[in-house]
Amino acid sequence: MKFSKSFFVALVSVPLFVSCNNDDDKVDSGDYNEGILVLNEGGSGQGSVSYISNDLSTFTQDAYTLVNGSDLLGKYVQSIFFDGDNAYIISGGSNKITVVNRNTFKIVAKIETGLVNPRYGVVKDGKAYVTNANTYSYANPATGDTDDYVAVINLTTNLVESKIELKATANRIVLENGKLYITEPFTSDKVLVVNPTTKALETPINVGSDADTMEVKNGVLYVLRSPYGIASEIVKVKLSDSSLSKITFPADLQDAQNLDIEQSKIYYTVGTSVYGIDLAATVASKTAILTYTSTSKYGQMYGFAVKNNHIFIADGGDFTANSKSYVYSLTGTLQKEFTVGVGPNGFYFND
Repeated sequence: MKFSKSFFVALVSVPLFVSCNNDDDKVDSGDYNEGILVLNEGGSGQGSVSYISNDLSTFTQDAYTLVNGSDLLGKYVQSIFFDGDNAYIISGGSNKITVVNRNTFKIVAKIETGLVNPRYGVVKDGKAYVTNANTYSYANPATGDTDDYVAVINLTTNLVESKIELKATANRIVLENGKLYITEPFTSDKVLVVNPTTKALETPINVGSDADTMEVKNGVLYVLRSPYGIASEIVKVKLSDSSLSKITFPADLQDAQNLDIEQSKIYYTVGTSVYGIDLAATVASKTAILTYTSTSKYGQMYGFAVKNNHIFIADGGDFTANSKSYVYSLTGTLQKEFTVGVGPNGFYFND
């Protein structure tokens, strides 16, 4: 399972509120709407959330601690999902979800039972559906690869009210037309399909092994898969009939990561480079939009997104000290650089 690389690694915690050194940004007054939330996974200490305003002029390095004081967000912060006025911050290493007001970042509630290595979540009809890796072993993937489940959370009570047993490995999740689509990474060739109303597994979609990042656009599920040692590809699944087509990658463009779709273009990354192609393309581009110099111990970006005519890159760093996030134009011009937290792994748009 393509978990965050530091999820099972003991690392050293770092001090908070280190100033950003390549921007002249003022600290935000407490309104965190209309901006970008940068999720910082953290090392052996606690994760954090940084805030960047949409116009890139306002920056807060650790919004959660600034608002909530000594309360700890949790270890190995994995992802965020939204519902109404709330943001739900998943801390996989602490088996909890912290609920905050998405505008003020003040704590609303904590969900601390019924979760085991929670990963990603979506919301439908007042309930959250959160994938849980359960007893998965990073050192031995064959152990615990069939006990993953989806926790069904009542968002009125903030309690896990039931589980959907998957009998498979599970990671990312998207909701489309009332169905849950879940990537089953590594050797499985399936995307799981779950009916949340009946809590039943439906016929899976065979897309090939090592599927991870995915997104839905115009009724098509785009799934990026990166098998080790061979060419990557994007599998396009027409959800109305589950028919497949593919965008092939050149043989020398392996280990593609971080699929994102913005307007009419597909963006993806390979190493420290960003590429873009039209939705109608059948072959992946080898011409990079940009390439940056990484300080990550893994030699590649750790988080990526494209939104509002900007390309956002999070460099993982060494997972012991605060790292960098970069904002580029769609043509590859660096527009801003921020010093965020330890292990930044994703961007979430709080519009």
